Amino acid sequence: MALTTLKDRVRAATNQDAEQPTVEAAVTRAADIPQQQSVPDELHTSAKADGGDVADIALGWLERYGEEFTKALPAHIDAAAFFAAVRAALPGLVRCTPASLLQALLTCARFGLVPDGRHAVIRREGKTATFVPMAQGYVELMYRSGRVGSVHVGMIYEGDEWSYEPTAPAPLDFTHKPALLKSKAERGAPILAYAFAWMASGARSQVVILTREDAEEIRDEYSQAYQRAQESGKHDSFWHTDFNRMWEKSALRRLHKRVPMSAELVAMVQADEAGDAGQVQVVHAPDPETAGLVEEAVRAHRAAEASQEPRVRPLPVKGGGRRGRSKPKKNRGGRAVRRRAA
Repeated sequence: MALTTLKDRVRAATNQDAEQPTVEAAVTRAADIPQQQSVPDELHTSAKADGGDVADIALGWLERYGEEFTKALPAHIDAAAFFAAVRAALPGLVRCTPASLLQALLTCARFGLVPDGRHAVIRREGKTATFVPMAQGYVELMYRSGRVGSVHVGMIYEGDEWSYEPTAPAPLDFTHKPALLKSKAERGAPILAYAFAWMASGARSQVVILTREDAEEIRDEYSQAYQRAQESGKHDSFWHTDFNRMWEKSALRRLHKRVPMSAELVAMVQADEAGDAGQVQVVHAPDPETAGLVEEAVRAHRAAEASQEPRVRPLPVKGGGRRGRSKPKKNRGGRAVRRRAA
């Protein structure tokens, strides 16, 4: 069966990553390439460009898919800013296969996140590029639901003042006073990560609190990337290199189950899990048409909820008009009796 769409070609090519050349190898290769080329092979043509380093040539190849990225990026994300972040990340990704790099960047674009290290990261594992949403990326998608007013995520250190009483009413159940004037040595090591959200309605979500032991259990049980890094002896997963940020991200991952979830947020969790498992992620990201339908459905749902809110009837107005007159009372004989003005 012919692969007609970009998604089909990327998915097919990504499943054969072991046999595909890396971006670096494709750029340095000078063989003649036929006009009908597969997704990974198209990078060979760019290798014939004069001057420029590997990252520049790879970026030029990616820009040939500019129309696909323009369709994928939401209106509030500037394509120039997106590609500027991609350009900064490319030097560390040249050993990835072109197919995996393309699918990781398309996935990132469809969720409307910039791979700047704060909202998302494109990470290399072997020859595979993977889209990794960071804690700020999860916060961004929670805001987009329109029902979350603010999200708070943080770390509690040994020298901080804090209290947690789950049975107390919010917001008295949880307080945290960071010891900002203490030195890092005086403040001590982090002992807890937490996350909570205030709804647009004014209500507050349940507070999610994770100990270091909780984070380690999540890492050991669910992170296949960590397990692969352990087995290979490379120790280069995010759990190895940036444990505290993954600790905070785990708290946010649990928080998303306690706040109103958008279809986009659910899809990103699935894409995040697929990337950790070494699977294709772009199939989980909403395509532009689907994203439009989901947005329309969300608007319709909100309108339906608003229409069910009880309406308060206005109180009658005394005097000044026919609608404001009160009805005359009747006596026992059935005759109308009007009150005399005092």
